[in-house]
Amino acid sequence: MRVLVDGDRGYIGAVLVPFLLRAGHEVVGLDAGWYDGCDFGPGPGGYEQRTGDVRDARPEDLEGFDAVVHLAAISNDPIGHLHPEATYDVNARGAVHMARAAKAAGVRRFLFSSSCSLYGAGGDAPVAEDGEFRPVTPYGESKVMAEQAISPLADDNFSPTYLRNATVYGSSPRLRADVVVNNLTGAAFTRGEVRLQSDGTPWRPLVHVEDVSRAFLAALEAPRERVHDQAFNVGRDEDVVQIRTVAEQVSDITGAPVTFAPGAGADTRNYRVDFAKVRALLPAAAPAWTVRDGIEELWAHATERGLTTDDVERRFVRLARVQELAAAGVLALADLRTTAVPA
Repeated sequence: MRVLVDGDRGYIGAVLVPFLLRAGHEVVGLDAGWYDGCDFGPGPGGYEQRTGDVRDARPEDLEGFDAVVHLAAISNDPIGHLHPEATYDVNARGAVHMARAAKAAGVRRFLFSSSCSLYGAGGDAPVAEDGEFRPVTPYGESKVMAEQAISPLADDNFSPTYLRNATVYGSSPRLRADVVVNNLTGAAFTRGEVRLQSDGTPWRPLVHVEDVSRAFLAALEAPRERVHDQAFNVGRDEDVVQIRTVAEQVSDITGAPVTFAPGAGADTRNYRVDFAKVRALLPAAAPAWTVRDGIEELWAHATERGLTTDDVERRFVRLARVQELAAAGVLALADLRTTAVPA
């Protein structure tokens, strides 16, 4: 297929694009470029990369594509809290705009990168795809809004699929240090302690970034009737764990002690997820990574590539990067639109 991947130069995109290329698909990327230069090892190449905002996409930009993989988003809760309305604009209205443009251009498949965060305060019982949405952050709310507005576009000629990713971890050429496994491993490497920002009791589903990529490829190549207007939780049951269990694993592997940040307390994000549907309908998406494997991978890459405290606490932290671009006059915080070329 000829596939447009928006958000291709982000954390997931930099891993997904090589998956698609190796599978024989032709890829074109579209990215705002906020994280250009925030590299952790060599990034993917050998494909066309476009720079732009998904909110400005036109049908003529998408003509000739068989599928759109929509990754582009304000990617975490701290940025969402910084300016909720801008998060809704990008993550919800921007996603719907991209879906409508794709449909108008004759693109037949639209894969939306959603999130298990839309389950929010789901509690201790595993939540399946037909479970209640209980988002507790603007980020989670934006994913609910997007799914609910894209679904009515589905018809015989336009087939959306919603991949609700668990909390992603693992190494990437565009590393994020603000997701839990990466953060705890990075702190162990740079500061010699596994520092928890909460009391460690919340449940969280986890999935390796390569396994997210594997799920997108499986959905892209699946028979249409199996994925048409369907949502899939992406992850596996064994990796629905309490945050303190992750901290203990990092400590066991690295030898760094577990500590608590000042004021660490309860986290309202607490949910367990059921992955039976993706196992049954998308067997090619079966995860290959364990959390332990991911921690060991991160530690090895941190050693090879010289991960620094600045990397963990600023350079690979999405909120810090957004604030840096705003301070430099590159990004307008009010609407999160690029006003100049990022340095």
